[in-house]
Amino acid sequence: MTRKSWDSYLELGLWDGESDKSKKHKSFHLPGAKPHYNPDRPGQVEHIALDLVLDIPQQAIAGSCKIRLRPVRDGITDLNLDAVSLRIDSVSITDRIEAKPDPDKAKCKFDYDGEFLKIYLNEPTRAGIPIEIAIAYAAEQPQRGIYFVQPTEHQPDKPTQVWTQGEDEDSRYWFPCFDYPGQLATSEIRIKVPKELMVISNGELIEVKDLKKEKIYHWSQKEVHPSYLMTLAIGDFVEVKDEWKGKPVTYYVDKSRTAEEAILTMGKTPKMIEFFSEKYGYDYAFPKYAQVCVADFIFGGMENTSTTLLTDRCVLDQRAAIDNRSSESLVAHELAHQWFGDLLVIKHWSHAWVKEGAATYAEVLWTDHEYGAEEAAYYLLGEARRYISEDRDRYRRPMVTHVYREAIELYDRHIYEKGGCVYHMLRTELGDELFWKAIHHFVRTNAHKTVETIDLLRAIEEATGKNCLFLFDQYVFRGGHPEYKIGYSWDGDNKLAKISVTQTQEELFDLRIPIGFGFEEEAPQVFTVRVFEKDQAFYFPLPQKPKYISFDRGNNYLKQVSLDYGMTELKAGLQSNPDPIARIQCAEALAKKGGLESVKALGAALLSEPFWGVRVEIAENLASIKLDQAFEALEKGLEDTDAKVRIAVITGLAQNKVQKSLDLIKPFIKKGDPSYNVEATAARLTGELAAALSTEREPSKVVKLLQTVLKERSGWNEVVRSGAIAGLAKLKDSDEAMETIIKYTEPDVPQPLRLASIRALGAMGKAQTKPKTEQILNRLKVIAQETFFLTQMSVVGALGQIDSASAIGVLHSLSDSTPDGRVRRAADEAIQRVQKAIGKDAGLKQLREELDQLRKDNQDLKSRLEAIEAKAKP
Repeated sequence: MTRKSWDSYLELGLWDGESDKSKKHKSFHLPGAKPHYNPDRPGQVEHIALDLVLDIPQQAIAGSCKIRLRPVRDGITDLNLDAVSLRIDSVSITDRIEAKPDPDKAKCKFDYDGEFLKIYLNEPTRAGIPIEIAIAYAAEQPQRGIYFVQPTEHQPDKPTQVWTQGEDEDSRYWFPCFDYPGQLATSEIRIKVPKELMVISNGELIEVKDLKKEKIYHWSQKEVHPSYLMTLAIGDFVEVKDEWKGKPVTYYVDKSRTAEEAILTMGKTPKMIEFFSEKYGYDYAFPKYAQVCVADFIFGGMENTSTTLLTDRCVLDQRAAIDNRSSESLVAHELAHQWFGDLLVIKHWSHAWVKEGAATYAEVLWTDHEYGAEEAAYYLLGEARRYISEDRDRYRRPMVTHVYREAIELYDRHIYEKGGCVYHMLRTELGDELFWKAIHHFVRTNAHKTVETIDLLRAIEEATGKNCLFLFDQYVFRGGHPEYKIGYSWDGDNKLAKISVTQTQEELFDLRIPIGFGFEEEAPQVFTVRVFEKDQAFYFPLPQKPKYISFDRGNNYLKQVSLDYGMTELKAGLQSNPDPIARIQCAEALAKKGGLESVKALGAALLSEPFWGVRVEIAENLASIKLDQAFEALEKGLEDTDAKVRIAVITGLAQNKVQKSLDLIKPFIKKGDPSYNVEATAARLTGELAAALSTEREPSKVVKLLQTVLKERSGWNEVVRSGAIAGLAKLKDSDEAMETIIKYTEPDVPQPLRLASIRALGAMGKAQTKPKTEQILNRLKVIAQETFFLTQMSVVGALGQIDSASAIGVLHSLSDSTPDGRVRRAADEAIQRVQKAIGKDAGLKQLREELDQLRKDNQDLKSRLEAIEAKAKP
């Protein structure tokens, strides 16, 4: 599963970068958290067979689920299966050694409470003698697990699709099963669907049987996998066929898309399969690989065995591909899961970092392979920063923990981004040869089995003799990372370089860090030192004064660094250090020093630096220096050939709230830009600048300009129009801006634009006049009643920005009613943020009043519903 859904938290505004200045980090554990373990295992599930009929108008499936179980011991008299909100019609059990079982004798008693199906066996089990459980059941309008997408009154062009999503524990919502990752079995699915639709599922397509108005698809998965990786994707798709070594590789997009767009988005898949097969030392293990882009998907992607589902928002057009590699990274991430997650299955959710960290690191590996080492280093820096942001602003936790409320809470930046960084640090510690030897051994030893963190440690030791427990103890089994302050001085008389290292975090780390020195003509010299105390000083004899210094040469360890070097060393490092991350660190240190000399160095580097990633960072750091000369230097970057650099320059210019900034940015809206994202950024910042300037005419003119964008600039995923909405949200004093945003929250607005507008209401509602706040809250209360996951997340993000007890009331209601653990967690964290902002005592009275009103409203609705039902009865 991809982390993209969790990245949306920052987009939704739940964490706005306001870090807690104290060293104390927030707790990961919310009220209700408790230890979770896999249940006792009555036996080994060997095979799961579903035989279903799909009823799209009624949003239902019905049929049978057969589970073959080989008992682990004698004397088991009952079994407990996970089955949530299903209709259980009958249960029967047969002994697999019977030639012709009697159907009447096979029927057995069962209890069902809506969550668990308890089956009473007619005879106690015999160890090793398989039994087959047959359950006739139906899932009617399920809340989770299987999702029905259809045209609506407001969205008549929405496709008709049905798809499943099992991770973490949602397969139980569409078929009875032992719904935890420790059980691996083969599977098959037969399903009857309308004739115009196709079905994609795990494994191989055995048969398609044509009926008069329907088809029956029969898929079979011969390799073992857990229930959460069983999948269906049903729709009217464009199918694009490719292959890898004779195995089918297929891409599916809705018929409203083109084959060319599918290839643009997923066409590198065969190259990726070849790359990962070689890297992991194990050829792709399944009979085919399909990728299906579906509507309204609630994650970025999901790595179902041999059949990945992706959000249809990843499908690119030519213009989106200019500066968007996220779809390519998403494809790489989900494909890597076919090894880490599907071939090797985690035994318990607490070890999810093993697969998610590996898949995240696969994005770095592919970036290195396809685009080069500098691109990969910068990509890894982005992963580290996203984790550090969560650690700083949200909570700190160990990567492996059994304590949580719901397993989905574990799917955060600690297991994805930090997990990817841990794999990279293992590679650094072992070196390339031993690292890949260990990975090959880990994969081959555990193929088609379940794994835990300890299995990775054991594989490393078995393959290389290296004990990496010290790294796991510091980065995996406890929270946090080192924060270093680095000083440098040169003793010319004795030709000694002094490096001082201070660890500023609470818990000290013990690492061996390489320190490199670069010279004008001589080869660099590298020394490895043990950094384990709070304050340490190291002295290095050198032939001459170094030109630049590299702390953690190559920047391979997950950490934060602050450089306290002289101006000469920083400028030299910015110009000459071959490591792009080291150049970025020098740019940051120069900006902190400030002054004209720093501006001159950064300005020159903005024009001469060859790598776009470093230019982005230079632009951001130039913008932090509040001098006219910095603004002038930044302005020269407006014509940079890379769209990401232009975005950074525009963003930097907008930090200077003057008319000239607005005049420089407006043309990117009026004249346009090849990049959607540049136009979107310009639209957002134009609103921000107009609000800050607050002249009589400027805000009104900008509202008109952004309204024109909304009328004329529909495009890929509504990126540009969403930028215009974000710009309007900055104009808090404009009634016209607010009314425009509210208009775009109506249900007939294209979904990406509507979600952006809902989030923008929160931005506009922050620090607003009371009448406007009430109007915004009233609109959000209405939208909060909708059940779609992304809508709920957008509402939570909006409410989390509004400092009002009324917002808390709606958030409580959402938290209590939503079936999705991610929404619940986000709502509960938003409640904490709002409570802190308004003050506990000040908000309690209003909160009680709001809750009382909500109860009254609910009672009124219940009374009206009962009256309607009474009239409807004959």
